[in-house]
Amino acid sequence: MNKTLTIALSKGRIFKETMPLLEAAGIKALDDPETSRKLILDTNHDNIKLVIIRATDVPVYVQYGAADLGVTGKDVLMEHGGEGLYEMLDLHIAECKLMTAGFADKPLPEGQLKVATKFVNCTRDYFAKQGRQIEIIKLYGSMELAPIVGLADIIVDVVQTGSTLKANGLVSLEHMADISSRMIVNTASMKMKYELLGDLLDKIKIAVEKRRK
Repeated sequence: MNKTLTIALSKGRIFKETMPLLEAAGIKALDDPETSRKLILDTNHDNIKLVIIRATDVPVYVQYGAADLGVTGKDVLMEHGGEGLYEMLDLHIAECKLMTAGFADKPLPEGQLKVATKFVNCTRDYFAKQGRQIEIIKLYGSMELAPIVGLADIIVDVVQTGSTLKANGLVSLEHMADISSRMIVNTASMKMKYELLGDLLDKIKIAVEKRRK
């Protein structure tokens, strides 16, 4: 069992940008998750499998040992808290920023601030450090709509180009964190499969460095 590895990935951009790094380490998926209905993908190694799950679930699978390692965004890790896992590598892919956003010309209320976001823990921690009282309104999408219809004063969301904000009359206000995809490893797996994981992580680190040059 110590010679098997399960890697948790999510569909879309993270999968597409992670696979060249895994291929540099000699790991190739035998199926494309965009066209396959399989949730567990075989690779060119009998002892290495890929599980395809929601990006927000990757830390949970890794934390509880259902996956030995995985790739997820720093925003997801911040929201999760990082219990039961090690953040091993910054892959420098899917880069964006976690920002507050609102109207450029509308002053914020002096009292309690209404903040719409899906990043509840990150938002609570950020404003607690500022000593600012907030009411968090949890949303799962169309975040930009909240200030427009008066549901919230501002939003907290990931911003890549800012074009969606601009299209809806909003602007970025405060930079909360730089976000990119990270490779995480289960703490128990790191001890039990150190040699196997260490070799893989070394190869991926080299691939990341080459890609950035």
